[in-house]
Amino acid sequence: MSSCYILVLYYSAGGATRELARLIARGVEESGRCEAVLRTVPAISTNTEACEPNIPNSGDIYCSKEDLKRCSGLALGSPTRFGNMAAALKYFWDGTAAQWVNGDLIGKPAGVFTSTGSLHGGQESTLLSMSLPLLHHGMILVGIPYSEEELHTTRSGGTPYGVSHYAGSEGNLAISDEEASLCRKFGIRLANLAEKLH
Repeated sequence: MSSCYILVLYYSAGGATRELARLIARGVEESGRCEAVLRTVPAISTNTEACEPNIPNSGDIYCSKEDLKRCSGLALGSPTRFGNMAAALKYFWDGTAAQWVNGDLIGKPAGVFTSTGSLHGGQESTLLSMSLPLLHHGMILVGIPYSEEELHTTRSGGTPYGVSHYAGSEGNLAISDEEASLCRKFGIRLANLAEKLH
């Protein structure tokens, strides 16, 4: 792992948020400034306890507290759950009090991304809700400026608060060209800022 890396941390239920994470990671790598490290969090049971094995059977590995401490920047992603982040991701952040006390994330750039099943299903409120723990940790929030043309042309996802994707009620809509481009540009922007601050 390089000395400058962006932690792309996500929870994905249907796969769309995971695909956004991969596209953002490509943008980070394309910048040539930082490495991208993909991590996820385990699902939780209905009584809010971790219910997955310690190591996932497939896909990206689970995020450790050391991943948080050592990262130079963070991209945080979740599907929309009633205008908020998914419980599994909230459960993970609720366990980061030690990192907050130690100031492990202070001054590091961070941004957020989401996927939702309905066009007006709370994309922006989900992005804002995910930003709250990052602010408490002292991170520097990174959005998408309106100088990015895709924010003016997209008919699905894409907001100044962060990357978003409209997956449709069946979760089967592909990531649009505009959404994919915003993912890439977001990854590049985050890596550039992390390298400058690093």
